[in-house]
This record gives sequence, structure tokens and C-alpha cells, in this order.
Amino acid sequence: MLLRSLLLLLVLVGAAPLCRADDGYRLWLKYDLIGDAGQRTQYRAATQFIASTTNDVVVKTAVAELQRGLQGLLGQPIPVVAKAPAGTKRGILLSVDPSANVSGSSTSKDGYRIAAEGKNLVVTGKSGSGVLYGVFALLRQLQTGQSISALSLSSSPRIQYRLLNHWDNPNGTVERGYAGSSIWKWYELPQQLDPRYTDYARANASIGVNGVAINNVNASARYLTAEYIQKVKALAGVMRPYGIRVYLSVFWAAPKVIGGLKTSDPLDAQVKQWWAAKADEIYKEIPNFGGFLVKANSEGEPGPQDYGRNHADGANMLATALGTHDGIVMWRAFVYKAGSSDRFKQAYEEFKPLDGQFSPKVLVQVKNGPIDFQAREPFHPLFGAMPKTPLVLEVQITQEYLGFASHLVYLAPLFKECLDADTQTKGPGSTVAKVVDGSLDQHRISGIAGVANIGSDRNWTGHPMGQANWYAFGRLAWDYNLTAAAIATEWTKMTLTREPKAVATIVSMMDKSRDIYVRYTTPMGLHHIMGQNIHYGPEPWLAEAGRPDWTAVYYHKADSAGLGFNRTATGSNALALYSPGVQKQWGDTKTCPLDYLLWFHHVGWKQPLPTGRTLWSELVTRYYTGADSVTWMQQQWASAKAAVDPTLHADITARLAIQRREALWWRDACVLYFQTYAKQPIPAPFTPPTRTLAEVKNLVDLYQLK
Repeated sequence: MLLRSLLLLLVLVGAAPLCRADDGYRLWLKYDLIGDAGQRTQYRAATQFIASTTNDVVVKTAVAELQRGLQGLLGQPIPVVAKAPAGTKRGILLSVDPSANVSGSSTSKDGYRIAAEGKNLVVTGKSGSGVLYGVFALLRQLQTGQSISALSLSSSPRIQYRLLNHWDNPNGTVERGYAGSSIWKWYELPQQLDPRYTDYARANASIGVNGVAINNVNASARYLTAEYIQKVKALAGVMRPYGIRVYLSVFWAAPKVIGGLKTSDPLDAQVKQWWAAKADEIYKEIPNFGGFLVKANSEGEPGPQDYGRNHADGANMLATALGTHDGIVMWRAFVYKAGSSDRFKQAYEEFKPLDGQFSPKVLVQVKNGPIDFQAREPFHPLFGAMPKTPLVLEVQITQEYLGFASHLVYLAPLFKECLDADTQTKGPGSTVAKVVDGSLDQHRISGIAGVANIGSDRNWTGHPMGQANWYAFGRLAWDYNLTAAAIATEWTKMTLTREPKAVATIVSMMDKSRDIYVRYTTPMGLHHIMGQNIHYGPEPWLAEAGRPDWTAVYYHKADSAGLGFNRTATGSNALALYSPGVQKQWGDTKTCPLDYLLWFHHVGWKQPLPTGRTLWSELVTRYYTGADSVTWMQQQWASAKAAVDPTLHADITARLAIQRREALWWRDACVLYFQTYAKQPIPAPFTPPTRTLAEVKNLVDLYQLK
């Protein structure tokens, strides 16, 4: 009896790893054994060894990652050899060739080529990083079940600097972070290196991210002290083998706060000397340091305007401080001050006159839209308006205005909407993407940044599906021509399941999720009507705050006549910031896309729309169908249950239930509030909300939004 019990225990212990729940830690780098035996056999035949003679540290990382991936996917060890063995064995050769012919950018050092040469597959990179990116591309082929026979892939990134911006603070908090605390354990560094740092670097390298700004743009001067430079050095050492450079967000007043100077005036000789010495100090410890990210003279942050200087004066001083070091300055254009008639225009008014005045080492970092990462915004008018200045596109991966980690919202369609938008500044086809990659105005440097959604939660992003937004950012930063659906398909196959019907169902749900969120929160161009301070839930009635442009009524302008912000020539005239072609389309309510209608027009409640409904009827229809679509998402997710890890499926099921409840909250709050101005009944076939506006308003206090 005892022997039988012991044998049973051994069987259970042995089986435990196979039954382990998926906690999301491995992200899309799941090198689990391929289930299709025939496919596994084909892959094994082509990958019997890995050969590399390069001593480059990043190539060594590529070798280790390839060996790790193949061993997991194929279920057998793959030897690493100095050269391809003679005979019939087939394998993978890794090599660096700076002159390699790869598609995409001709100047990028990150390109790769994967091609069959004789009996072997050869991964050639223009640099060590190129080899690493090629290895991850090859593993992605295997993970998604693609053929590798006669494989021929060639790719190079369209954008040079592809960065994550962390809004992490020295005390471990993360501003607008919804996945736990910061992953950076500052009190342990530099002596203790959490293995999570390496896994973070692996994940970023796998999607082509090559830079990380590790701290909040609302920066602390502590990061520029000798103590913290050593901590940053330790992190840079982890990132370097993965082709990733570390950047710092810097506090403008640092020369006064930690330098003992009486001023931070960018034209002051001592200030210039202080920053130059600080740059030298950093590069001495971190030779591949990336440079500085700056938020200045915005939301109370200090900056050059405190001394009567402009943004170019400040940015150029830092660029000069970098000297001959290989680094850049990214100067954020997110600036706004109290008192403006339309916050929409402020960044344009401050930066447009400075076009052509920035140093070659400076890029101006511009948010995708003119307000602040709303669920849908028109593209920022600075795109196309500064042809003499390289612009970094800044998007938000963390869901500050899109339901935090409670709502499933796949953001690739949002990123694509901006990238594909046509500025028309040099005729049709002058897309934001072409502005950002530098091709429209022949800039030699280019950049894109995503505000990270990463935290200390075991699954990295809080909502498991939030991982897809991190993944999508990296893939689009590499190639913005990829479709949102194609990226969702890759991610789903690598992360959730390869069962074809389930993949199709999940991808469809993901692809529609952002539009669904917009419909039940801010349809037809409504914006900034979320709860105050933490930016969660609806509060369209908000009329009092620390300043007018922190209220909801400032933006929606609801009254007895209609709804929406008039930004045409008869209103704030913000529309005039765009090219004539864009103005012509958006300036007429008959041609303005309904998704942007209330961004630019104050529309009458009874005004007929192209849908055949009045504004009021269309508004109600979108709120109701949006909320109902969350039920559809729940049903779609339920249908994929058999193909997804049970623990993971249950997690997302619970979050979808939260999303459904809060979609109804948004629907009822907005419909009941706007009804007080429209003074019209809820149109058929929709049933009026069962709760009153007063009851819905009470939820604001219950959610502690004030």
C-alpha cells in the first residue's frame, strides 16, 4: 500500500510541470513543444546544428536564444558548432555582413536576411543586432507554424530609434501604471540584478525595440547623481547584449537641485559646463548610453521658458553637452498652460515657429493626437508642419484613457490610424508614418516611442491581453505597413493558441475591440470626458477643476443647441493648423468623418447625419451598440475556451465581465447626462436606463474618482 502511494506521488510530481497554469510570464516567447508531429519533424530536419564564429556579444545572445528556442519547440538539444559540419546534416548559419542587401531602410544597421543557401539556412545581419532580429524572425516563423523550406526573408526597420518610455519613479511607483509597481528595484541596484531584467530585454529585442528610457518624464534629479548613474550602468549592462540602449529622462532644474548652481538658464556658461560634464560622466560609465528625454515647461515642470528662453535653446544646449558622444536629445512637445481658449493649439503654437532651429542631434517628440492619448484623436497638427525637424511619434501603450487593466482594448488599430493618416502637406500620401520615418523630408534620424504598460505583475501588463499592445508597438515600430490583424494573429499564435478556429475568433475580437471601446465611451469625436484625476470611468458633468481644461464641459460644450467643440474658423480655428486638403474635408459637417465630427464641430441635436439618424439618435445608438458589443466579446471569448489555458481563460473572462459592467456605466452616464440638454427620448429600439442620472453620478464617489 505504501509503495503504491509513493508511486502515485511520483507520477503526480512528474506530471505537475505539464499541468502548470500559464501565468503569462513568458509573454510571446513560449518555446513549447510543437504539437504537430509532422511539422516538428520537418523543422528538426532543417535545424540540426547552429554555426557561428562571430565573437560579437549580441551575436552570442542570438546563438543562445536560437538554441533555447529550437530546443523548446523541437524537444531536442541543438548543438552549437564553429562551422557547418560536412555531410548531409542541415542547420542554421549566423553571420554579420555590413554590406548585406536587405529590404527596407538602406541605411539601418539593424537589417537581416534569412535565406536557404545550399543545404543550410543562413541568417545574415548587417550588425550583431541584425543577426539577433533575424533569429527572432526565424523563431517567429516556427512558433506560428510557417514553412521554412526555401525560406527567403529580408527586413530592415523603417524607423531608427524604437523606444519604450517608462514612467517609473525612484520610489517604485509607476505613473499611469496598471500592472503593479516598477520592475526596476532601485534599492537593490547595482549589486542585485533581478533575472526579470534579462527577460524584459529578451522580450523587447524579439520585437525590435532598441532603446529604453527607464524613468518618468516627470523626472527626478536623483537619476543624474553618481549613485544612480551606477544603478543605471548596471541596467545598461543587462540590456547591451540584446542591442538595447538606455536613456534617461532628465529634470531641467538639475543644475540647481543637485549641482549647486544658482540658475538652470540654458544660455548660462556654468549651466552649459555642468551638463557637458554630466554627459561625460555618464558616458564614461555607460559608453553606449542613448541620450536624454526631456519634458519641460509643461504641467508645472521647469524648463528654459523660466528664463525667457525657448524650447530650441534648451534642447540645443543639451545636444551641445552631448558633444561627440553618440547620443540624441528627445524634447517632448506635450506642453500646455492654463488660460488658452483651446488646448488643442498650444503645442503647435510653441513649436511650429521653431522649425529649423533645432540641433541635428535633437528630435521633437510629439503625441499621436493634440490633446492627450484619448481613445480616438485626429493626428497631431505638428506632423507635416515641421519639415526641417525630425519628429518622434509618441503613443501610449498603457491604457490611461482606455480602461486601465480592466478593459480589453487592442491598440494596434489606434497606432495604425495615426501612422496611416494623411497630412497632405506635400500632396496625397504624405502620411504621418512618412513624416516619422524621415522619408517625407529626408531626415537622417527618426524615432518612435511608446509609453510602457509594464509593471511588476507576474504577467507584466496586468490584463493578459495588454501584452498584445506591447508586442504590436514593437512590430509597427519596425514595419508600420503591417496590419493590425496580422500582428494580432502572430501574437495569438505565439501566446494563446494555434488552433485555427480559436485564432480567427480571438483576432476578430481584438481587431474590433478599440472601436467598441470608443463607441461606449467617446463616440463621434467626444473626448476628455473621463473621471477626474485618475482618468477612469465617465464624468461628462465635470465642470469644476484646478483649471478649465481639466474639466469635461471644456471639451464637449453641450448645450440646448447641440454638442461638440467648434474648431472651425467660427470657433477656435484649430482646424487651420492642418493642410488645406485636411481642412476642406474636416471643415464641412457633410464630409467630416463621423469619428471626428465632434472634435471639430458643434452639431445640433436634431441635425441629420449620413447614417440617416439625427445627432442625438446616432449618439445613443453608438453608446448602446458599443455596450452590447462587449457581450459579443464575452461570447467570442467563451467560444475559444477549449483552446486556451484554463487559468488564463478564466482571468480574461472575469475582466470581460468587469468591462461589460463598466460599459453599461459609461452608456448610462453619458446618455442620461446629454439627454438633459437634448431633451429627447431614448430612440427605439433601445430601452431607457433603469437607473437615474443621480444614481450614476454617485458611482463617481464610490469609485473614488475625486
